[in-house]
Amino acid sequence: MAASLSFSSGKLSLANHRFGHSSSSSLISCRVNFKENGRPNTQTTLDTDQQTMPNFSTYNQFLKNPIKKDDNRLRIFSGTANPLLSEEVACYMGLDLGKIDIKRFADGEIYVQLQESVRGCDVYLVQPTCPPANENLMELLIMIDACRRASAKTITAVIPYFGYARADRKTQGRESIAAKLVANLITEAGADRVLACDLHSGQSMGYFDIPVDHVHGQPVILDYLASKTIKTDDLVVVSPDVGGVARARAFAKKLSDAPLAIVDKRRQGHNVAEVMNLIGDVKGKVAVMVDDMIDTAGTISKGAALLHHEGAREVYACSTHAVFSPPAIERLSSGLFQEVIITNTIPISEKNYFPQLTVLSVANLLGESIWRVHDDYSGGFEHLSGLGID
Repeated sequence: MAASLSFSSGKLSLANHRFGHSSSSSLISCRVNFKENGRPNTQTTLDTDQQTMPNFSTYNQFLKNPIKKDDNRLRIFSGTANPLLSEEVACYMGLDLGKIDIKRFADGEIYVQLQESVRGCDVYLVQPTCPPANENLMELLIMIDACRRASAKTITAVIPYFGYARADRKTQGRESIAAKLVANLITEAGADRVLACDLHSGQSMGYFDIPVDHVHGQPVILDYLASKTIKTDDLVVVSPDVGGVARARAFAKKLSDAPLAIVDKRRQGHNVAEVMNLIGDVKGKVAVMVDDMIDTAGTISKGAALLHHEGAREVYACSTHAVFSPPAIERLSSGLFQEVIITNTIPISEKNYFPQLTVLSVANLLGESIWRVHDDYSGGFEHLSGLGID
């Protein structure tokens, strides 16, 4: 019971403010007799003109009409890395994006403040760590911290593109494993779960000490290829390197069990690839090259040149993540590819569009995954097997 004290005409008044109610009929007066040592000696008496019972009408009204609780315990917030994708995800789910204030100070420091309550809510933060990777990663960490300090019930980091995933092992001495470091940062920031799309390597899930839902973008690309009405007898799925054989094999199996070819290459440095040989037959075929990301397009463009040299009729490039570091656009638009099919896990600027480019949206895939994580519903059924939710 909250109360306020006030002196009036030598009397001390105690006003009742319980449940927001304050009434003169509920005032209790205290006569104050000050002693010589300055300490008051109070004696409580009811004034003759204020001996009515307190008015509890406000409290009774509160009991009859309690405050309605917000039944929607799911909140989606977007970082600044890919707001368009976040809006599409929220639209698919029939929700509005949460209000959040993200700005940068003059020295580059990031400021994040939630503009609505998330207390007791399941919060989903959509933020790929695409270029500029360091800024977007730091923004994600601060968003997680803001939600944790705002008493969110659970925090799920929805990372359509997980940066630093290529540094997932030591290939030489004295190298860092940045993928593990980033996983530790996200976990320590306060995330309870991670939902990622097409990690560079499956072992990256083991770097997290929290649950990871690995969503694959293949269903979106497969649906689009099915609309191309390419004869299955003419198809061959090509892995641009030996490390992507498992990904290409799974893709070929879902593409009417198409045959598989492998490009054998030797990498002599970061973002530098050299094609050495081709394993498989592509002569007179429509070759579909499958990879998880296209960065400088060195690997996939040299692979396409080899496929044409080996007699491939057409070459399609399919990738989930379009990093498109220079000179990727020049290589991809040079005429080697019939079509370059990517998704919008990373935003594509207008200057990076070219005639052969096709951008597919993974918003429905991510939105459905979020619903099923939120509802504790597995995606292991046949028509949802691509969700990767167990």
